[in-house]
This record gives sequence, structure tokens and C-alpha cells, in this order.
Amino acid sequence: MTRDDEDRDFDSGDSQGVLHPDRPEFVYDEFDYFAQNRAEYNLGGPQPPNVTRHRVSLDDGRPDLSFLRWGSGTPQWVFLHGGAQNAHTWDTVLLALSDPARNPILGTDPTVDAVAFDLPGHGHSAWRSDARYDPQTNAETVAMAMAQLNFEPETVVGMSLGGLTATALVAANPELCRRLALIDITPGVTRDKAADVHAFIEGPQSFAGFGEIFDRTLEFNPTRSTDSLRRGILHNAHRTEDGSWQWNYDRRPMGQRPNGAHGDLWGDVSAITRPLLLVRGATSPVVDDDDEAELRRRQPDARVCTVVGAGHSVQGDRPVELASLLTSFSVGAEVPSRIE
Repeated sequence: MTRDDEDRDFDSGDSQGVLHPDRPEFVYDEFDYFAQNRAEYNLGGPQPPNVTRHRVSLDDGRPDLSFLRWGSGTPQWVFLHGGAQNAHTWDTVLLALSDPARNPILGTDPTVDAVAFDLPGHGHSAWRSDARYDPQTNAETVAMAMAQLNFEPETVVGMSLGGLTATALVAANPELCRRLALIDITPGVTRDKAADVHAFIEGPQSFAGFGEIFDRTLEFNPTRSTDSLRRGILHNAHRTEDGSWQWNYDRRPMGQRPNGAHGDLWGDVSAITRPLLLVRGATSPVVDDDDEAELRRRQPDARVCTVVGAGHSVQGDRPVELASLLTSFSVGAEVPSRIE
């Protein structure tokens, strides 16, 4: 069956026996989709994984921060997603980390011990009244949450906005973790480099039906499977009373950053005292060779790995390979410079 045939089947009704989201009887449950992730990537591990939703209220009056808790032991990982995403972007990576046949488990629970935050204004986390979602403000919020929850993981992993947030977080609070992994991001990012990302997240907020929001997502993610895109949308959008679909994230600050707005974070890169890994998506324009060279200049011991077949969202394009790479990095093993 061709991709066009799959898309027509999906848009006209059920996909592989899954109820179409426009059906009145459809009910979203964020924990219903792990088996689909596993089946798509042939992953083993606990059935179902031990994943729960939690919320932390911060003492200084900042909006509540929501997070997914994987496992029940001491968290070995903290994951921070990109702009316009949410904690579920890491699901397949965390399921791969929970597959004992693929990766050693760092913890005592059969499910990997990890935390995936919803950044402020995203997912289940509250929106800020001042609409400040810059990396430094996000880092302050995450640092407060981690300190309050007593989370000091082995590795902090951040992608895109989450990676810039993680950079500011670890530079200011080195005691909060022992390693930092950045997924396809450096402070050298500009609006031009991330033009496709901005074009997608600054598009329409409301869609007449699920097929319409699906088509929009497929247009900007042509290499993803239909099932993967369906899950991603369901975790990141909601159906309104009139049957239309809307994105969940706070869109107010989107598109307002000028080129070079994150340049001050290069100083934070220099200040990091923990082992650093940069993962580049081979087809992504967001990180270029000059960015990599500047990162290496400021962090001569940094490790860099390019993942073939991955764009900006490496966790979506090559999640199993990313999980293996992160495992090697977290235990101090050799990290390849390229994954085919």
C-alpha cells in the first residue's frame, strides 16, 4: 500500500482498526498509545510501562509544571522537549530505554527511571500570564521544580527550545545533573535556519476536522509514519465542542524572536562543567558546521554525533538509535561520530 493510500484510508475512517478521532465516541487517554509505539519499532519491555502524570506547584507563584514520571526509582534522566511539543515526544525513546534487549536499564524498575517535563505553556503545564517562555525563564522554572522534587539525574536531555533551556539550566545549576545531551540545537540557531519549524508552529491554530490538522502535520513531516503522526497530534491538540481541533500550546510568543536572539547562551555553553553531547540530525538545517565548530571551541571535550535519516526532531525520526546513543553517553562509553 502506498503512503497516499494509507493517508486516504486514515482520513476517511479508521486506521488499522483505531477509532477515528472525529468520531463522537472517540475519547483521548494519553496512556493508551504505548503499545502502538512499541509495535512500530519492535520494542520489548514491561507491558504496560510504569508511567504516571504528576504536577508540581512552585513556591514563588510561577504556574504549575506538569511531568510524566517513568518508573518508580530515582530518576536517572530528565527530558525537555522542543517548542510547540510536549513530554510525549520522548515516548518511543523512553520505551527503547526500557527494552532490556536493546539497552541496559539504569534503575530498579522494569520501566526506565526518568522524568519528562511539559515546559511552561506546553502540554499539561500551566500558561504564564506574561507569556515568557525563553530558555532562561524556562530554566529557572525547571530548576525550581527539580530542586523541589529532589531530582538530580545522571543525564539531562534537551531538544530545540528544551536544549537551550537545558543549556541555561546546567550552566547555572551544575549540581542538578552529571551530563548534558543537546538534540539538534546550539545557541547559533536563527529564525532562518529554523524557517520550516517556525512555518509549521506559526500556522493555523484551528482546524475543521482531524483530517485537516493531520494533513498540515504530514506536509511538514513527510518521512513519518501515519500512526506516528496521529499519536503526536493527539498528544498535542484537542477537539473542541464544535468538533474542530486546536493546538494545546500557548502560541503568543511564537515567531517574535529576531535572529541571534539566543547568542547570549554561548556564554552558558562555555560555563558548562559537565560532559556534553551534541546530537545532530543529518538533514536538519538548524545546526550547521559553524555552530558545531563554535561549540567545540567552547567545549573542546564535547562529543558530537550526526544521525543519518533524522531531521530536527531526532527523537521522532530515529528514536531507537537516539536511545542507544544516549545510553552510551550516560554510562561514559564511546559515542560514535555518526549513526547510519
